[in-house]
Amino acid sequence: MGEVKIFLVRVGLLLIINLLIFNGIQAQQGVPKPRILVSSDIGGTDPDDFQSLIHLLMYADLFQIEGLISSPYGNGRTSDILDMIALYELDYPKLLERRADFPEPGDLRKITKQGALNGAPFLGYSIATEGSDWIIQSAMKKSNQPLWVLVWGGLEDLAQALHDKPEIKNHIKVYWIGGPNKKWSVNAYSYIAANHPDLWMIEANATYRGWFMDEDSPADISNKNFYTNYIQGRGAMASNFEEHYGGEIKMGDTPSLAYVMNGNPDEPSGESWGGSFDRIDRSSRAIFFGASSSADTVAAYATLEWRFEGPNLDIARDSVVFEIQIQDQLWPGYYLGDGVYGVKYSSKKPEIGAYRTSSGIAELDALQGEYVSSVPWPAKPSATDYILGENWFSDRQDPTYFLQDQQGAKTVSKYREEFMRDWAKRWEWLK
Repeated sequence: MGEVKIFLVRVGLLLIINLLIFNGIQAQQGVPKPRILVSSDIGGTDPDDFQSLIHLLMYADLFQIEGLISSPYGNGRTSDILDMIALYELDYPKLLERRADFPEPGDLRKITKQGALNGAPFLGYSIATEGSDWIIQSAMKKSNQPLWVLVWGGLEDLAQALHDKPEIKNHIKVYWIGGPNKKWSVNAYSYIAANHPDLWMIEANATYRGWFMDEDSPADISNKNFYTNYIQGRGAMASNFEEHYGGEIKMGDTPSLAYVMNGNPDEPSGESWGGSFDRIDRSSRAIFFGASSSADTVAAYATLEWRFEGPNLDIARDSVVFEIQIQDQLWPGYYLGDGVYGVKYSSKKPEIGAYRTSSGIAELDALQGEYVSSVPWPAKPSATDYILGENWFSDRQDPTYFLQDQQGAKTVSKYREEFMRDWAKRWEWLK
C-alpha cells in the first residue's frame, strides 16, 4: 500500500511539473498584448482625461502602447501628456516591483505626438498633423493583430489619417467615446460616416456613462469616496489625481481601455468592462433646409445639418461666415458655395434645444429655430441617414440596458464594482 502511495505522489508531482512547463510555454507563446493608440483631448475643456491617463499608466503593463496623441478642444497640448508621464516616472520603481514589463517613461515620451489644434471644417478634414501621420505609421506597421485606436476626444486626427491613407482601415479597430465629443467633432464624424462606413468602429455615445453613474455602488467605492479610501497618499500620480474634480471619479474615457482589458474585444455584443454593443447599419442624420422647430424630433447623437440660402459670394468654400448659438455654445457656420451656407451639430443627450444665428450677412443673421432630440439612437430610418457597413457598433437599444436616459450604460455599470476594486489593488502597489 505504501508503494502505491509513493507511486501516486510521484505521478502527481510529475503532472504538476508538466503542467507548469506547459503553462510556461503558453505564457511565452501566448496571445500578445493588445496594441493600442490613444487620442486624447487632455488639457482641453474637460479634466477627466487626466484621470483616465493615470488609469492607463497604472495598467500600462497589459498593453503595447504605440501612440499618445494630443487632440484637444481648447488649450490642451502634448505637454499635458508629458506631465502625466513625469508623474508615472516617479511611481515607476514601485510599479516595476510588481510587474517587470511596465514601459519605460522615455519610450512613452517618444510616442507622444501633437494632433489637430482645431476642429475640422464642414468638409470634415483639413491638413495632416504629427498625430494623424503617427496614426498612419502605427497602423501600417507589420503585425498579426489590429491596432486599437482609442479616441477620448475628437475624431479630427483619425479622419485626417483615413483621408490621407484609407487603407489603414484594414489594420485598425476604433473605440470612440462619442456623446459630447461627437458634438464637438461632428464635421470629422460625418466625413468618416459618409466616406468610410466600412471602418470597424464602436461609437459609444452613452454606454461609457455607466463608469461614473454610481448610485448603486457600495459607499467605499463611490465617486466621492474612492479617492480618500484607495488613492490618497499612494504616490505621485495619486497626488495629481486630486487636482481634477477634487479627486471625485469621472474618467469618462476609461471604458475604451477597459473594453480591451476585459472580455473578447473582437465581439462587441459580448460582455466586457467597457460595455456591450449592438451593430447598427445607419447613423441618424437630419437635414433642414431653413429653420427647424420644436415639431422636429431627431435622435439624440444624430447629425443635425442646417442649410440656409444667402448671397453668392466670391470666397473659398468652407470659409466661416456666420455663427450659430446652440445650448449657450457657439459653433462656426460655413459657406458651401453657390449661395448655400451650412452648419452641423449633434446633441450629447436627449434634450430640447434652440438656436440663433449671428452674421454680418443680413440673410444669415438672427435666424432662430428649435429641435427635440430623444432616444433611442439611432432613430427610425431616414433617407438622409449615413449608411454604415458591417462593423459599426453603438449603444445597446434595449431599454433594460438604459441607466436613466443613458442608452446602454448598464452594460458598463454592472461591472463597476469589479473594475474599481481591481484598480484599488493597483493603488496598493504605490502605497
